[in-house]
Amino acid sequence: MPETTVANALRRPRVPRNTAPAPADPGTGEAGGGDIDTSYLESLLGYNARRAALSVITIFLQRMAPYGLRPVDFSVLTLIAHNPGITSRQICSALDILPPNLVGMVKHLQKRELIERRAHPTDRRAQGLHLTPSGKKLQQDAQATATSLEQGVTHALTPAELKTLIQLLKKVYRG
Repeated sequence: MPETTVANALRRPRVPRNTAPAPADPGTGEAGGGDIDTSYLESLLGYNARRAALSVITIFLQRMAPYGLRPVDFSVLTLIAHNPGITSRQICSALDILPPNLVGMVKHLQKRELIERRAHPTDRRAQGLHLTPSGKKLQQDAQATATSLEQGVTHALTPAELKTLIQLLKKVYRG
């Protein structure tokens, strides 16, 4: 018999999954039928932000697949495109990425010949990151795709509503 550890004790008991939806109880409207009350969840900023993000990210992943870019790769390339010579430290700060995580990303983007390191003009210890010509092309194409995607997923908002939404979200994450 396996030894019980804290991790094992905290796990949910394994129950065989029933893949068929449960029939609704006509008296309560629970399980497979009736409306589900999500009003409390829908009153939470985090819930709504996550649902909106999932909607956008799902489409983003599909549209960026031809470029071989994940959201974070796109963000890094875009920062480099708009800030030639940016340092890894600056990227980590801007995107809230841990330095060890960025190291692998930068190596991968270099291996794909999308970015290159150059000596920083004022800090001998730092290297600036720059897009290669193929990196510029890929980033420009991906940025055009992202712009189109954003227009598509925000079609229900007026330009003023979109501007307000972005301003309010920035207030939340910038504190």
